[in-house]
Amino acid sequence: MPTPIRLYSTPAGLIADENDAFRLLPTALTLDALFMSADPQALLRAGLAAASPCLAPAPATLLAPLRSQEVWAAGVTYYRSRTARMAESKESGGGTFYDKVYEADRPELFFKATPHRVAAPGTGVRIRGDSKWNVPEPELTLAITSAGAIFGYTLGNDMSSRDIEGENPLYLPQAKVYDRSAALGPCLVVTNTLPAPDAVISIEIRRAGTVVFAGETTIGQIKRPLPSLAAWLFRDNAFPCGAYLMTGTGVVPPDSFTLQPCDEVRISLAPVGTLSNFIL
Repeated sequence: MPTPIRLYSTPAGLIADENDAFRLLPTALTLDALFMSADPQALLRAGLAAASPCLAPAPATLLAPLRSQEVWAAGVTYYRSRTARMAESKESGGGTFYDKVYEADRPELFFKATPHRVAAPGTGVRIRGDSKWNVPEPELTLAITSAGAIFGYTLGNDMSSRDIEGENPLYLPQAKVYDRSAALGPCLVVTNTLPAPDAVISIEIRRAGTVVFAGETTIGQIKRPLPSLAAWLFRDNAFPCGAYLMTGTGVVPPDSFTLQPCDEVRISLAPVGTLSNFIL
C-alpha cells in the first residue's frame, strides 16, 4: 500500500483514514475479516472502493480496534525492562530469570487479554484491588493475521502489578491478566512497513491536571527483530482470528511511583496517534 491507512473501530463500523480523507467501510468488512485474510491490504483496498465519505470519528465513539483477537505480550525486550524486572524480583530470588530471558533465543511470551478485558480509547483501565504498586506499560502492538503475517500495528497499554510479579515470577498471570488490564488504540495502522528504529513511543501520566511522570524510548531499542516475536508466538499455536502482540516496554516509572484512581495515561506513537485512558 502506498501510504498507511488508519482504521478506527466505531459502533457504525470501520472508518478508514487515508491522507486525512475519511470513509465508512462496508459493514461486511470487519476486523475479523482482515485478520483472517491472506492479503489484508488487498481486502482493505477493495473495501475502500465501495466505501462512503464520512466525517472523522468523534473520540468518544472509538472502540478498541479488535473483535475476536486474543492479545498476547512479549516481556523483557528492552534493556530497561530487564533492569526493572530484576530489581523488583530481587527479594524473591527471581531476578536472574529476567537476565537470562533477555539474552536467550526464546523470548518471554505471555497471554494478556481476551477482547472483553480490553479497554477502548478514552475509557478506564484498572489497577488490581489486591495490589499496591501498579504501572502502565506503553507498547508497540503488532497486528498479526491468522497465518502469522504482520499487517499493521497499534498502541497498547499493558497494565502491570509490579508488587505481585516481584513477589514471585509465577504470579505473572495475576499481575498481568484481569478485567480491563489492557487498552488498545486509538486506531489500527494497516501497512507493510513497521515503525522505523528512530520512531519514538512516549508516555505521560497526569494527576489532577499535573504531569507526574513522562518518558520516551525508540522502537530501535527493542532487542529482538519484531517479525521474530510474531514467529515465536505462532510456534505450535493457532490463532483462527489472528492476534495482537504487545512488544514490551522501554519506559518504566521509578520504584516510588504507583498509579492512583483518576490518573490519565497518554501513550503516543506516530502515525497511530495518542491512546488515552484514565485509571478506575
